[in-house]
Amino acid sequence: MFDSISSTALQSALDGLAARQRATADNIANINTPHYLAARVDFEGALRSAVAGGSGAARPTESRSTDPTREDGNNVDLETETLSSIDTQLRYQLLTQAISNKLTSVQTALRTN
Repeated sequence: MFDSISSTALQSALDGLAARQRATADNIANINTPHYLAARVDFEGALRSAVAGGSGAARPTESRSTDPTREDGNNVDLETETLSSIDTQLRYQLLTQAISNKLTSVQTALRTN
């Protein structure tokens, strides 16, 4: 059960969200750093492909934003980063709840046998 595609996919998604949260935190920390380009983390497409391929294992990829920069060469936008942080936190909570529910199901199954 713990080696299932869904369990592997859940772990991959948690890893991707954790990487995104770290990138968002770095972006906010560097909001006033000249020539800093915001980091973006993507894993959803790779995760979809991994699940479709039967493994569920996917790694996040990080790239630099190509959004326009300010005069100092920095392109971090606090509003974008704040929304990304909130979205990431909500998704992380949803996934941890899914894992908790899966573990509860296993515990229930073990008690009834």
